[in-house]
Amino acid sequence: MTFENPTVRLPAVAGQFYTDNASLLSDQIQQFLMQAAAEAEQAPKAIIAPHAGYIYSGPVAATAYKTLKPVSHKISRVVIMSPAHRYGFRGIAWSAADYFRTPLGDLKVDHEAIRKLDQLSYVDNIEQAFEGEHALEVHLPFLQSVLNDFQIVPFIVGMATPEQVAEVLEILWGDEATLVVISSDLSHFHDYQTARQLDHKTSQHIEALDYQHIHGEDACGVYPLSGLLLTAKRKNLHATLLDQRNSGDTAGSHDSVVGYGAYIIN
Repeated sequence: MTFENPTVRLPAVAGQFYTDNASLLSDQIQQFLMQAAAEAEQAPKAIIAPHAGYIYSGPVAATAYKTLKPVSHKISRVVIMSPAHRYGFRGIAWSAADYFRTPLGDLKVDHEAIRKLDQLSYVDNIEQAFEGEHALEVHLPFLQSVLNDFQIVPFIVGMATPEQVAEVLEILWGDEATLVVISSDLSHFHDYQTARQLDHKTSQHIEALDYQHIHGEDACGVYPLSGLLLTAKRKNLHATLLDQRNSGDTAGSHDSVVGYGAYIIN
């Protein structure tokens, strides 16, 4: 890997999934955080949070991000893994960009961390995977709102095995200064009651670290999610559900909904 001139990846969905007005964006996220009821007895090592438009999933995502506030000064690196919605590929993609921009400012990419993965053949620079991808980007303003001085290690996860994702996480796991963020929604386009039942079952699997029984129709971020659950199982950690709702609860009809869940791993 070689990085010569600093490059900035511009936001792809600002003004669509969330407002591109910095002041309004900051106010909206603070409102979500104020309304979030979740508190954690122990600081999370990892969080799982949804990635839809903020009016739909923002309140749920905030329940996970609020748990970071007591340890915000300790976190200096965030490993973010999201699924691929727009570009199909095998493996795990990183971007050569030196910074990721949001309306709240630029986030520096920790390329030293990415270099630790040089020996992994399934981890590669695939810029196309990041083009127009919302599932990673929507988490960045939340991180900027709750953390202080930190760098990001962003990945888009294509078709990868739980063992491959877990290997990356193991290499980058670090200590309390490193946070892991997994981006995933739950079920898609069922009626309200069906979605509640399906998502409840998926949450049970997540809390049991039972990654073998979570599939793509259960969680769109199944690939990074499964790898995190495998890692947590190997490290004897626990998963806790903080919030489970769907778009019918937040800003949509009950006819066809998308499910959202917020979880912590510690």
